[in-house]
Amino acid sequence: MEALLEDPVALITGVVIFVAAALAFCHVLVTKRDSRGAVAWAGLILFVPALGVALYYIFGINRVQRRAGRLEGLRASGDAESGDEESDTAAVRAALPEDRVYLNHIARRVDRLATRPLVAGNLIEPFDSGDAAYPAMLAAIDAAERSVALSSYIFRHDRIGDRFAQALERACDRGVAVRVLVDGVGAFADMQRIVRHLRRAGVPTQRFLYSLVPWRMPYLNMRNHAKLLIADGRVAFTGGVNIKDACLLEQSGEGGVADVHFRLQGPIVAQAMERFAADWRFTSGENLSGPAWFPTLSAAGAMLGRGIESGPDFDENPLRWTLLSAITTARRSIRIATPYFLPDETVLSALRLAAAGGVKIDVVTPETLDHKLLQWAARSEQETTLDAGARVWLSRPPFDHAKLMTVDGAWSLIGSGNWDMRSLRLNFEYVCEVYDEGFARTIDDLIDARIARSRRLDRSELSERSLPIKLRDGAAHLLQPYL
Repeated sequence: MEALLEDPVALITGVVIFVAAALAFCHVLVTKRDSRGAVAWAGLILFVPALGVALYYIFGINRVQRRAGRLEGLRASGDAESGDEESDTAAVRAALPEDRVYLNHIARRVDRLATRPLVAGNLIEPFDSGDAAYPAMLAAIDAAERSVALSSYIFRHDRIGDRFAQALERACDRGVAVRVLVDGVGAFADMQRIVRHLRRAGVPTQRFLYSLVPWRMPYLNMRNHAKLLIADGRVAFTGGVNIKDACLLEQSGEGGVADVHFRLQGPIVAQAMERFAADWRFTSGENLSGPAWFPTLSAAGAMLGRGIESGPDFDENPLRWTLLSAITTARRSIRIATPYFLPDETVLSALRLAAAGGVKIDVVTPETLDHKLLQWAARSEQETTLDAGARVWLSRPPFDHAKLMTVDGAWSLIGSGNWDMRSLRLNFEYVCEVYDEGFARTIDDLIDARIARSRRLDRSELSERSLPIKLRDGAAHLLQPYL
């Protein structure tokens, strides 16, 4: 104490750190609903006060909720026609096989969380790999006559990125209204090169939640992970494919990234456009409206579905609750393909209960992840899932980035969302639920193809890990709220 009194700078610094740690600790107690995340943050703040407070300030505080009114207000508006507050139960039942009409319980639950209604008359087609998706996406840009909206988490300035940039430039040159949105963090992977290139070419381009100003840096932990391309407001693409050469498997081989993307046609396209318009206004302040962006849409198929927006600006994460609704409704099968299988304890418990009730569960995830910490942390979830009686399949290279799910062969979920804490808490995601037996069969075929290239994980492989490996994996699991 005497030493501190003799050094007033050290005393003041100590008091500031103590007060900051106390305030941060109180903030954790008041705002963190997830107990595991709260304990992790509280421990870091208490045991490493200065560093813990700094990290919590940057990564732990959800500042997007302070701006949620602006974003929520746009989500409630737009030029697309809105549906009833609750999905038409008759329409949902009609879209399902007679022996699986109980799946309409998913729709009724999601109605309470989603910002958009279920709409009929859609056609959704898969593209298995970037090699298949990119030509269709580029063709849609080249065929556009009025508008092109593109949002991507990663947009590299490489060969395929340049092809997209050239297509966007050609669209601008022929008078098409073009808007490009790239995530602020995702753009760092390319050192912002594609953003600068597009802007120099006259293509309106924005970075989502990007700033190097110190007091705005805390937004960096919240990312727009959605992948959307909408041409003329009539055809949309969404899924997991980023724009980068690694997604071209024919040239990248085992070092590439496997993925699945989807083309959407029909009324569901308006919902994808609404999501892009919300993100664009949130970022740039410009309101996209009118028939160039929101034309009148007619039926293109017979699929019933909806887009589900998810992100930290919601009080309850719609993606997380959609997964829980689907799991608790399942009676026969739950089939999942995801690059990162690290759900929270509630989702894991729901899977355990489903398995205990006789539901057959298959989880396909890469044998080798692109982030070592995530791979080590995932061991605990894999162990719990195996103990519940589910089957876990480890797919061999190339790294599989696909996000697919079916329940009882009649309900499907596609889009950008992963089964990890980031997608279920921090990322802005976009997924689509589909009530259609034929489409679910198509998704099951994609999952079966992945299982055929995988090996089944045996429980002994986890139990026989050495103590140092178990300690490493356990430590990584504790870090999951920060990953």
